Amino acid sequence: MELGLTGKIALVTGSSRGIGRGVALGLAGEGCDVMLTGRDAKALDEVAAAIRAKGRRAAATVIDLREKGAAEKLVEQVKREFGALDILVNNAGATKRGDFLALTDADWEDGYALKFFGHVRLVRAAWPLLKERRGSLISIGGTGGRKPTAEFTIGSSVNAAVAAFSKCMADRGKEDGVQVNCIHPSMVETDRLWRRIKAEMERTGWPEEKARQEMCRGFGITRFGKVEDVADLITFVASSRATWLHGATLDLDGGEIMVL
Repeated sequence: MELGLTGKIALVTGSSRGIGRGVALGLAGEGCDVMLTGRDAKALDEVAAAIRAKGRRAAATVIDLREKGAAEKLVEQVKREFGALDILVNNAGATKRGDFLALTDADWEDGYALKFFGHVRLVRAAWPLLKERRGSLISIGGTGGRKPTAEFTIGSSVNAAVAAFSKCMADRGKEDGVQVNCIHPSMVETDRLWRRIKAEMERTGWPEEKARQEMCRGFGITRFGKVEDVADLITFVASSRATWLHGATLDLDGGEIMVL
């Protein structure tokens, strides 16, 4: 299927590893040039090299989007490196799990600092470029925003806020010609998930395959997702084949959330 992405410019935050890395490589595989950001220079350089090996341009910068002025600096670098922006994938950010009564104000502030306020500031800075090219904004939330749980009070709240913010910008996007959508991935094969699998193996004494099967059963999912699953959906959402998809919050979760 021709997706019409060849020559498009994408900015993917948190792209040194995990979902962000997979999305950056997926977009490059469909013909995009990619601006990479994260806080691990060596990992970013490796992703950039993999993109160039696909015959596409790549640039990388180490930046902490929690810092004042970081969003504006990043967008200026995109303009210097590529001259334009067609796709912004807001992926950076993680939140702390734990007992609500033990979580501190600092934990909450840190949870919102990057994954919510970092997203907000970057969208504000990048919006004129997206508007100019009638581009696409895709934010990565998480199923906690749709299915809140006691041990994930920060993440559930942040992910719900990301989805609500995306809805607001989708409303603005109808006037400005910017497509906006949000994706809630569930359990995706990343280092963070592996740590949870390993902890379950240690807790129960189960071998890895048994732990995986029981965890999937407990979450009510058909299997754990792969970063390629998220990348494939994002490349479609940002493509010329999905221009009527707007203001959606998409659950990519193997059946975890079964509500009408």
